[in-house]
Amino acid sequence: MPLVFPNVKMILSDLEKKVLAAIQHGMPMSAQPYLDLADMIGIAPEQLLQVLRQWKADKRIRRLGAIVNHFQMGQGVGAMVVWNVSEDRADQVGQQFASFAKVSHAYRRPLKKRWPYTLYTMVHASSAGELEQTIRDMSRQSGITEFRALKTVRELKKVSPTYILEK
Repeated sequence: MPLVFPNVKMILSDLEKKVLAAIQHGMPMSAQPYLDLADMIGIAPEQLLQVLRQWKADKRIRRLGAIVNHFQMGQGVGAMVVWNVSEDRADQVGQQFASFAKVSHAYRRPLKKRWPYTLYTMVHASSAGELEQTIRDMSRQSGITEFRALKTVRELKKVSPTYILEK
């Protein structure tokens, strides 16, 4: 029986369901993660890669990448820094911020009435001092002085979404 997503015109084959069930929990920590995934599913690695390439071509996925646990990597201090950047500079400043090694995310959001921040960056560091220095460097290099650092107090959840429930 094909798997159908509500409100989405997409039907998954049995092979695609196997692939989705395997990748939804993350990639194996190995030198050959695609080979390991294919072995786990019981298919040839080329079959796995063919499904992933097709999903990308169909725009079902944009990319397949790692979700890093910054706390486990020694980067246990973080902040979502929101920046008031003019529309005409947002792309250029966003690319500049994204180039910082300590920035894991940089993206735009629409302007809201009582919230003037349109550029968002997630900054990670190993100490409060390092975090503050990175934010100061970002501000100095961009010339953007209107921002807020919304510091991470604790992480509540970091898990991959579950699409296929194993029986």
